[in-house]
Amino acid sequence: MTKFLEFIFDAKEVYCSGNKIFSISKEKFFVMSNIWIAIMEGDPLSERTYNHVAFKIADSDIEKYRQRVKSLGVEFREGRNRIEDEGNSLYFYDYDNHLFELHTGTLEQRLARYSTSRCYEVQEPHPQPPPRKRGGCLRCTS
Repeated sequence: MTKFLEFIFDAKEVYCSGNKIFSISKEKFFVMSNIWIAIMEGDPLSERTYNHVAFKIADSDIEKYRQRVKSLGVEFREGRNRIEDEGNSLYFYDYDNHLFELHTGTLEQRLARYSTSRCYEVQEPHPQPPPRKRGGCLRCTS
């Protein structure tokens, strides 16, 4: 996860508990664009879902992030079909089956578009790819 966060998001690791446990498991802290990210050691997710964390990026940066994700060899998907003016997305899984989204639109654009668009009824969930097994451990870099 350290390589993943540092390489894709330019995150900086600021703490690693090593073998010390202050919370419920080993943990690491990162700073990413003035946001504190805490990760905890645990088992990988047993299956992939659409539950995810999304980050806003500039439209001009999407190709840079696409290349970073591809170079790590993780599975990624181009964005789904969207309502016009909603922005573009790139989806990718980390090594433990967590789904991330990089999105070029803003919250204001999304809310404005949704306020003038018709929604659709939720259908059966779309099929998910089979899970990939990877380790779920944290490794300190220092």
